[in-house]
Amino acid sequence: MLKMHQPERCYCSPLKRCLETCRFAGMFEFEVKPDLGEIDFGHWEGMTFDEIRQSDPIAVNQWSEFSSDFSFPGGDRLEDFLMRVRRVADFLAARPERTILAVTHAGVIRALICHYLGLHPRQYVLFDVGYASLTTLDLFDDRGVLTGLNQRCLTEDFKP
Repeated sequence: MLKMHQPERCYCSPLKRCLETCRFAGMFEFEVKPDLGEIDFGHWEGMTFDEIRQSDPIAVNQWSEFSSDFSFPGGDRLEDFLMRVRRVADFLAARPERTILAVTHAGVIRALICHYLGLHPRQYVLFDVGYASLTTLDLFDDRGVLTGLNQRCLTEDFKP
């Protein structure tokens, strides 16, 4: 599936699981873009949503309101994450290549989808992005059309 798209350029999150995915997929030439890194969930990192909701229901309510000044306890401020996603979205949209591969994380992909489709960022919950899947967008200036979600592009047993 990935080779069918013939990416002319590859950008990658600096996190290990994305770097390994690039190598596994045979992308030997790629540029690391820190703006493609996942949001820092701070103290919530590695916890399930139910665990977070049980341990910190007030913060979960603040998060669900999607206030721009919300910060994940010990992690990123939501507005800082969204600014980073807008910055990388603008960078990708301005590239001259016709087909670009961005190897990144579900939170970044959801935020990019919302950005390119002109949706409010809180609507990221509408998109279920699977591990090691391909999401495709056709971009027109600074907007886009979602043309594929959760397409299998690596082997079924690969888990980054």
